[in-house]
Amino acid sequence: MAEKKLNIAMLGHKHMLSREGGIEIVVNELATRMAVRGHQVTCYDRSTHHVSGTAELDESREYKGVKIVPVWTVERKGLAAMTSSLSAAWKAAWGKYDVVHIHAEGPAAMSWLPKQHHKRVIVTIHGLDWQRAKWGGFATKYIKWGEKQAVKKADEIIVLSRGVQEYFRKTYGRDTVFIPNGVDRPEIREAVEIKKLWGLEKDSYVLFLGRLVPEKGLRYLVEAYKSIHTDKKLVICGGSSDTEEFMSELKEMARGDERIIFTGFQQGRVLEELYSNSYIYCLPSDLEGMPLSLLEAMSYGNCCVVSDIAECAEVVEDKAVVFEKGSVDGLRWVLEELLDKPEIVEQYKAGAADFICDKYNWDDVVDRTLELYRG
Repeated sequence: MAEKKLNIAMLGHKHMLSREGGIEIVVNELATRMAVRGHQVTCYDRSTHHVSGTAELDESREYKGVKIVPVWTVERKGLAAMTSSLSAAWKAAWGKYDVVHIHAEGPAAMSWLPKQHHKRVIVTIHGLDWQRAKWGGFATKYIKWGEKQAVKKADEIIVLSRGVQEYFRKTYGRDTVFIPNGVDRPEIREAVEIKKLWGLEKDSYVLFLGRLVPEKGLRYLVEAYKSIHTDKKLVICGGSSDTEEFMSELKEMARGDERIIFTGFQQGRVLEELYSNSYIYCLPSDLEGMPLSLLEAMSYGNCCVVSDIAECAEVVEDKAVVFEKGSVDGLRWVLEELLDKPEIVEQYKAGAADFICDKYNWDDVVDRTLELYRG
């Protein structure tokens, strides 16, 4: 007997078609793969501009079988997430959905709304967002409240790391389900567009890719790189997320060093070329949920350098180079060692793609998530 097809609502992300952050990538992968399997999926997007510049966000539309519905959003720092989550949760509560899947702790503050209307509510905790450096005051308290609402109201909570799973067990006595993110094996691209744009060639640069926010450890990276003697460039790829002041601070730190390149937000062919041709990928974060950019970097066969936080160390195991979180000297030493010894870099590159693509698979993620939906 065929399993019943589900009617699913997803909310908490910014824009389903954007690669602005890990949440958007996860929502896109889950929603489109579930739609291929015959489920009805609606994604409630914010009705505001975003860093990837996707247009026509003011009208409902369909993408790969997924219905995209922009919801009322106040485009002001600190209010966009709250207002879009409220309006999306309201629509989901009154819609004919079997499951409402809420992504992230802040949006989880609205878990009570669909729950009050007898929906099955699933919350994915993408990270302990109240710890992030860009938040403070009311925003931090609100996000923490969202975490508590998830504990009280969600039928199931998905976490992306064992560390966060243990946090919920110790803090709330709440069991959660560990379902990490996935990754696909990509096509390797030659350096064509990135050579035109920034003069980048194969193995000519160290790459950071992610949102330009304080908790990503970019201060350590820029400070360490400025004291390293190398002709290779440092490419910092990503857009700001309510953190324009931090981006200005980074550019001021890098001023006078022509090796440091800020590309802004990138996607599509340019992004694929950046991943495909880097000498090293570096993610020096203080805080992560489960870094999708790290999975993607390894899937392209990159030698990766990461901080020793559990969320990174669990992903890479012994297939990447790890340094002590927050240590500029430690990061400098690791980068200098790898820049001087390309044979070590090649060893890490050789095993990265097979390891990560075997360990993390999107189809498996979808299977396990649908099983959780059905309870």
